Formats: sequence, C-alpha cells, structure tokens
Amino acid sequence: MPLNTFARSAARMQAAARFLAGGVSSNFRLGISPTPLVLKRADGPYLEDIDGNRLIDYYLGMGPMILGHRPPEVLEAVQRQLSRGILYGGQSELEFEAAELVCKLAPCAERVRFGSSGTEVVQAALRLARAATGRHTLIKFEGHYHGWLDNILWSVSPAPDRMGEVNKPIPQPGSRGQDVLCGQNVEVFPWNRADLLVERLASKDVAAIIMEPAMCNTGAILPRDGYLSAIRDACTRSGTVLIFDEVITGFRIAAGGAQQLFGVTPDLAVYGKALASGFPVACLAGSASLMDLFVSQNVMHGGTYNAQNIAMAATVATLKVLQQPVTFTNLAANGRRLKNGLEAALGRAAVSASVSGFPQIFHIAMGLASPPQDYRDLLTVDRARYVRLTTALLARNVRALERGAWFISTTHDEAVIDATIAAFQDALSTL
Repeated sequence: MPLNTFARSAARMQAAARFLAGGVSSNFRLGISPTPLVLKRADGPYLEDIDGNRLIDYYLGMGPMILGHRPPEVLEAVQRQLSRGILYGGQSELEFEAAELVCKLAPCAERVRFGSSGTEVVQAALRLARAATGRHTLIKFEGHYHGWLDNILWSVSPAPDRMGEVNKPIPQPGSRGQDVLCGQNVEVFPWNRADLLVERLASKDVAAIIMEPAMCNTGAILPRDGYLSAIRDACTRSGTVLIFDEVITGFRIAAGGAQQLFGVTPDLAVYGKALASGFPVACLAGSASLMDLFVSQNVMHGGTYNAQNIAMAATVATLKVLQQPVTFTNLAANGRRLKNGLEAALGRAAVSASVSGFPQIFHIAMGLASPPQDYRDLLTVDRARYVRLTTALLARNVRALERGAWFISTTHDEAVIDATIAAFQDALSTL
C-alpha cells in the first residue's frame, strides 16, 4: 500500500503563515512532523486532511473528543439549541442541568462555576484559595501544566541544567516575555515525594497546592501508593487548599475522574477537555464553603462566554453518555487492547520503551526501561526517535501525538485498534 504524503498541507501552512502567525492559533500545534496538518472533516475515530488521507486519530483534539468526532447525541443537542439562541447574557436550564450533572459525578463538587478554558478556571481556583486562606504562597510541581498564564507557567519543562537539586527545585519560567514577578509566590516541588510536602506544609503558610492527580501533560505517571492521601491529610492539618487539575483526567479515566479512581477528594478541582466533546467548556468545582465565597466574599469571577448555551447543550449531552457505566467499561477494555498491543509490538521489535498510564490515556516513553515516577525520570526519553515513529505512523494512516500521549474514544473499536497495532508494528520497522 502506498504511504501517505502531505504536500498540500505543507503548502497551505506556508501560505497561511502570511496572515496567521506560524499558520496556527496555538503554539502547541507547531513543530509537527512532517508538517502541521490542514484538516477538512472528522467522523468517529477518523480525520481527513486536505491531501485526502484518512487517519485514525489519537490526538482527539488534544483530548476532548472522548465520544469520537461528531457524536450524534451531542450534535442533536447542539442543533436543537441553535434554533433557540446562542448567547443569552443570563442563565438557562441547560446551565443548571450541566452543573447538577457535574455535582453528581465529581466527588468534590458541591458547587460549580463554568468557564471557557482550563487556563481560565485554574486562575479562578487560585484566587479562591488565596481569598479563603489569606495566604499567597502556591506550590506546584515539576512537569505539571496548569495553563499558559504568567503566574502558573513555571517548571513545566525546565532545562536540566537549571532545575536545581531534586529536593529543592529552582522555579523556571516557561516562556520568554513572562513576567517573572508573577512567580514570586510560587514554589516548585518534585512530584510523588510526600515527605517533602508534609514537611513544608507544617509551617501553615501555604495557600494552595495544585497538581495533576495523575501526571498526564508530561508523560503519564501514576501517584505512588498513599501519595495523594498523604497530601490530602497534610493539607487538612495545615489549612491549605488542595486543588486537583483534572482537565485531562476528569470524565476520562473514570466518570468521577482521578479523585473517584484513587479515592482522594480535593477541596477544588478544575475540568475541561472531555467535559463537552470539543466545545470550549471548562469548570471549577468544589466544596460549598469555598465556592460560595464567590458570592459571600465578593471574590471576582466573570466571563461573557461562561456557560454559553450551545456549549452547555454539548456538556449535558456528553455527561449523560459518560455517566452510563457501560461507557467506561468499553473504554477501558478497548484502551487496554490498544495499550497492550502497542507494548507487545515494542517488545517484538526489541525497542526499549515504557508504556504507562491508563487505558483511556497512556504515554509511550521511548528509551526508558521502567515506568517514570516523576518529571526528572523523563529527561532521558529519546524524543527524536519517537517523532520518527509518529511520522512513520502518519504515513500509515495513524495520527498520534509526538509528546507520547495516546487518547482513545468510544469510537475506537476492536477493528480500529487492531488496524492501529498493525500500522504501529510496520512503523517500528522503519526505526
């Protein structure tokens, strides 16, 4: 079978850069090999680009398309709402229904506020934590991403020669032009080291700890046994607000996200991606005592497009599917089939790589002999070789993220997964 080519995408990207900076509207879409794709339609587990290639998609919009592309339940709900209005500048029954569904599914959720992006609702969570505690210090972790704004874009992918000692990392800004003064209250710690956090929180001067409860933006690293509960207990004793960033894990690895799966409930949690099947919806959820401070203590949270009606229709329709137990039974079964199949193919090809994470979102770290435990374990990943692999996969009708993450949807059935494993095996031969 002839291999795919992407000449039209490459030419169109070059032409578009005359008007659109870099030809993209997000830096995360730059640097794709052999070229960022120009796409024209999507359906189920497939994408079609302007070169006519039909690709099995494991980007899934960087994670949101958990029901696949163009899920009929969501399309029907959105089309129904389109005939009734787009933006009211007020409340709607859809907004109330969406909030009730989040509260039903997420263990920490007694109250909810909606926004448009994970970056945005993270800021609301941090503001709420500072208001509740009267403190300013924030603790985050190496390799954890919580949005691109100046006060939180610290040590997401720090250079090895600037990181400092493992027990006392030096916070590193993530971008040129970043206001470094915004990081003066940020402390960075290695993840999965409960002893360091318990000791630090004893001073009772930390407003909040924010973390991915399972590290999925950089690698896919599970918390060590007892780690989350140890941090939960330390936060409770010190009066520190515990924030889980479940933008990736929420409504993906379980209906109630990582907090349900691991049995540890944070004070606040932020959600996005799988929440609304590709519509721009995020939310902050948490205890009533904290969330009601938006009203009782005049903690500012606003946004013209918060709970926009079309987005709320998509949210309700998506969560109604995700609350059905069979949805996650099937996702887990097909995700395990894919994860195990790729791992077996790597073994047959004698390619050293760690495959870690969950059935619904896992990560391939080429060059690692064992699963990583924190960000520093990922510093030896052979990314260049993995990019060669994803480029070879793209030529064989499979689109996978170059950072190593694999997202699956409810539309990735056994036949699609088996075709993926066969393409993966063939692509490995090019290495």
